Order: sequence, then C-alpha cells, then structure tokens
Amino acid sequence: MQDAIPKDLTAASATPLVLSILSASDSYGYAIIKRVRELSGGAMEWTEGMLYPVLHRLEEQGAISAYWEGEKGARRRKYYKINDSGRELLHTLMRHWRKVEETLRQSAGEGGEGV
Repeated sequence: MQDAIPKDLTAASATPLVLSILSASDSYGYAIIKRVRELSGGAMEWTEGMLYPVLHRLEEQGAISAYWEGEKGARRRKYYKINDSGRELLHTLMRHWRKVEETLRQSAGEGGEGV
C-alpha cells in the first residue's frame, strides 16, 4: 500500500473519480468505494459518508441518474449511471486535472524532478 492520500486531495478528486468509474460501467456505492481502493492501491480509503454526498450532488446537477436493481424479495441496490452531461463534465474536469499536474511538474523544474 502507498502512503495515504490526504483528505483534502481525496475530496478534490472525488467527482472526477466517480464520473470516470461510471463512464466504464454503471455501479453502486459499495462497488465504487471498492474500485477506488483498488485503483489507488489502498492509498484512497473512501467512506459512504464521503461518497454519497458526491453521488447526490451529481444526480441533482443532472450528470448522473440512478435506478434500482435486484430481484423482488432480495436485496436491491441503487445503481448510478453517467449521462451525456456527466461525460462532458468529466472531460472538463480531466482537462483541469491535467493542467494542475502540468503546473506541479513545471514548478518542480522542466523535467518534473521531485514530483
């Protein structure tokens, strides 16, 4: 496991990470949390209390929609699905993150030493 990512950086990356995960396939809360843990090698540990406000905000903004799935009488899960607005938002956020990374690398010198 890598060093844990600070909470402020984890929070700042939550929206693009959720949208990116949903751009690959529809998913539900626990699976999103597990996927973030896998992708980060355990450096990012999300909780439901951190994830669900992000999902609800994205749903209110119209970037994602939700639907229930599961057999009657069995445990049902609320799945989230990205829509066209969410894909546009993801594209914009990824452009912003690339600019932040580029700025960090430049601040450390041309070759990105130390970053």
